[in-house]
Amino acid sequence: MAAGEYVSVSSQLDTERADLNQERGELQAHPEVEKQELAAIYINRGLSRALANEVAEALTASDALGAHARDELGLAAILARPVQAAVYSALSFTAGALLPILACVLIPSEARTPAVVASALTALAVLGVAGARTGGAPMLPAALRVGVGGGLAMAVTAVVGHLVGGLAL
Repeated sequence: MAAGEYVSVSSQLDTERADLNQERGELQAHPEVEKQELAAIYINRGLSRALANEVAEALTASDALGAHARDELGLAAILARPVQAAVYSALSFTAGALLPILACVLIPSEARTPAVVASALTALAVLGVAGARTGGAPMLPAALRVGVGGGLAMAVTAVVGHLVGGLAL
């Protein structure tokens, strides 16, 4: 999962860099057009034409690429971080696997499947709460989203496994 996260976020970073390089080229080739484009963004956000032009002028003078990255492209000051995403993904998947592994090891075989499912759903809900707390978001919707989404993924996986389980690959 960490490798998948790394690849995914690396692709996002590549896209962000390409967007910034394109914007850099447009700023060099057509600085006045780009300034007008920035002003139009601020007009659409509710500024008067005069104030939008003044803001676009000031931002272009101090950091044209930063202003366009933020306001035109919607990029944050910090670009995607593939390694950080991979580490967090690895940690969260490891933490989420602990309860089901313990259930598998500690529960007798006749009750193992329901115990693993229940512990996995519990771990998913706990991770949803942890993510919400870290980000300052409401905890209940996050716990439900992660728990229900994970539960649906487990159910689909179980059905597919049951359907193709007898096939030799």
